[in-house]
Amino acid sequence: MPQSEHDKKLFELRFERSRSDLFDMLDALYGQLPSYAAFCEALAGVMAKAWADRPEDLKWLDMRRDLSPDWFQRPEMIGYVFYIDRFAGDLKGVLEKLDYLESLGVTYVHFMPCLKPRPGDSDGGYSVMDYRAINPGYGTMADFEGVAAAFRSRGISICIDLVLNHTAKEHAWAEAARKGDAEKRDYYLLFDDRKLPDQYEETLHEVFPDTAPGNFTFDKTMKKWVWTSFNTHQWDLNWANPKVFLEIAEVMLFLANKGVDVLRLDAVAFMWKRLGTRCQSEPEVHMILQALRAVSRIVCPAVLHLEEAIVGPAEMLPYLGRGRHDGKEGNLAYHNSLMVQFWSSLASRDTGMMTHVMNSHFPEVLTNATYANYIRCHDDIGWAITKADAEAVGLSDTAHRAFLSDFYEGLFPGSFARGELFGFNPETGDKRMSGSLASLAGLERAIETGDKVAIDRAVERIIMGHALIAGFSGIPLIYMGDEIATLNDESYRDDPDKRHDSRWIHRPAMDWETVARVGRKDDGSPEARVFHGVRLILERRRATPELHAAYPLRILRSPHPGLLTFVHEAPTGPLLCAFNFTENELALPGSWVLLQGAEGFHDALSDAPLRLVDGNIAMKPYESLWIR
Repeated sequence: MPQSEHDKKLFELRFERSRSDLFDMLDALYGQLPSYAAFCEALAGVMAKAWADRPEDLKWLDMRRDLSPDWFQRPEMIGYVFYIDRFAGDLKGVLEKLDYLESLGVTYVHFMPCLKPRPGDSDGGYSVMDYRAINPGYGTMADFEGVAAAFRSRGISICIDLVLNHTAKEHAWAEAARKGDAEKRDYYLLFDDRKLPDQYEETLHEVFPDTAPGNFTFDKTMKKWVWTSFNTHQWDLNWANPKVFLEIAEVMLFLANKGVDVLRLDAVAFMWKRLGTRCQSEPEVHMILQALRAVSRIVCPAVLHLEEAIVGPAEMLPYLGRGRHDGKEGNLAYHNSLMVQFWSSLASRDTGMMTHVMNSHFPEVLTNATYANYIRCHDDIGWAITKADAEAVGLSDTAHRAFLSDFYEGLFPGSFARGELFGFNPETGDKRMSGSLASLAGLERAIETGDKVAIDRAVERIIMGHALIAGFSGIPLIYMGDEIATLNDESYRDDPDKRHDSRWIHRPAMDWETVARVGRKDDGSPEARVFHGVRLILERRRATPELHAAYPLRILRSPHPGLLTFVHEAPTGPLLCAFNFTENELALPGSWVLLQGAEGFHDALSDAPLRLVDGNIAMKPYESLWIR
């Protein structure tokens, strides 16, 4: 289809806008290679073709978001995350649930891995054998386009996973490599013997030491060792080869033109290999990610990049653009530290470490980026607590991590939680934990005992967690079923493809009977109380402009160790957020609140005046306040 002069000129202008962001990175990565000029020419051709093929309605979406670059930082952004089959069976079923998502106020939906996976164990869908096809169990790419268009018409953006570190060993590239294709063999990291792999292993970490020890797998067909950071069926890509960059850029633009709004770039920390290091978060990773972001800004600026790197704060922040990459890399990254510190503070009833971590590592504002905030997700919880952060508040990092593991596995005396061990590293003693939000927050154990007070406390913890992620800077992500207090699902043990992976305990099918029951009225059940509590929080978030993620957020030293407090410095005045992490009533001094800049005592969360007792704000157990 011939392009208009307007479209040609617009593409040229966007190319010039991002030229240096793109080629400064590519020059550094690949400029010394003899094929570099041909690579650059091929990449320009891929981008030009993708722009020519881009549907007209998506080009208008590009324009609208280009003119409102803060669109994803606004308080109306509310996320929801689900596996398509667990949520609605298939893509056509998802369409039938669109009204439900809209009723929650959702404006961002993450379809968990939906590209075609390898058969059998696929690491939950992250072992992809075809980037251009939808999982046939969910439907076709045409079905996906229809769903994307329907969601877009309701103002809901769709996020899907694009795995960058590896492909399934059944991917066409890997199959060609196995058959002797020299070009495709250079798409992966292959070794004739164990000499180099053994040298790399000296500093590499194991991702799944229990189920996939080591980082290399011997392929009998090729008689070579293949780099496999995750599972034996997931072959790491060779990003030092510019042809890999070109292939992935083309795939990325293909998906954008099918209606994807957010590309969740998976396992990005592992993309660049360097002998003598962990081969995680190397400088070249950020060069690649900036270059990929520039490709999107040129061809499809409506598309965001969410970079998945579940690492400590110092290592995570560069994925949102720091230093030379400031404002040019990821638009979104998971706030793993917020999640970890939420559970740590709940268990200890002390927010000291949380306050320290948030103050020490995270800036008050980010450039063209924000956080994806969550309290649970599809994955396990790793207790990412460093020695320095623990010692700063008088704790031992190893002892505290052990305490959290025991607490959430339900082994620690007095624990309210019911979780399940996911992984154990005997060298470090560290454990990782699975479990649904409601079960980790105490609801499963409380219901079993019939303790009404314990049920109340568990419900309050769940609601407080949602108020925290909705009141923090960024986009709150609700994991499917958390809004109806879904408990652990033990049935995964009956499935031979899942029983080895305890993460399936918190990946149950959506309980639509409960949704129908609680949606009619608040019947006083834990599920109904959570559902209506979460829906109110999201409604109030949309009505609170101070929560715009471009405004500075400042963590405060709280007047009580059980309280977390922070303030959004909005142009219209500050919004002070306070959260009680204990099962006790606490007093928030009114004089202290006024010192933080509050000009009154109105709670934006309940949209009601605050009750003062002797000049103090009385906070109930696990209560949340957004004070204007």
